[in-house]
Amino acid sequence: MDEEHRNLSYYGICEFSEIIVFLKTMSRLVAEPPSKRLNFVVQTSSSFMNAAQIPMEMKDLSTVNDLRQFMLMRKLLPSDEYIFIHKQRIMRDQCSLRWHGVENGDYVYVFKGSVSQGGY
Repeated sequence: MDEEHRNLSYYGICEFSEIIVFLKTMSRLVAEPPSKRLNFVVQTSSSFMNAAQIPMEMKDLSTVNDLRQFMLMRKLLPSDEYIFIHKQRIMRDQCSLRWHGVENGDYVYVFKGSVSQGGY
């Protein structure tokens, strides 16, 4: 049997067994792939700016907040609160487009509004 696919019972470890673990720290440098330019489309809702499709080009390490600020500075969006959605998930302001999985040709949807925590 392949050692990677054995159950703990194979080694005599069962319920109420005690296991002592020694952790060895290793410095692994995970190389991030270099930043790349993304071409994607920001689409507004039909009730907001008549379902406009705005072509965008930004670095994949840009944050959602960078996207928001860029669109506000260029007057592509009126000054207000917005929610950005990618693949049916609300995008976090401080996370990068790469973190959200935005790729070339993707659509990012923007809606007026904000997200609040908890409470009714």
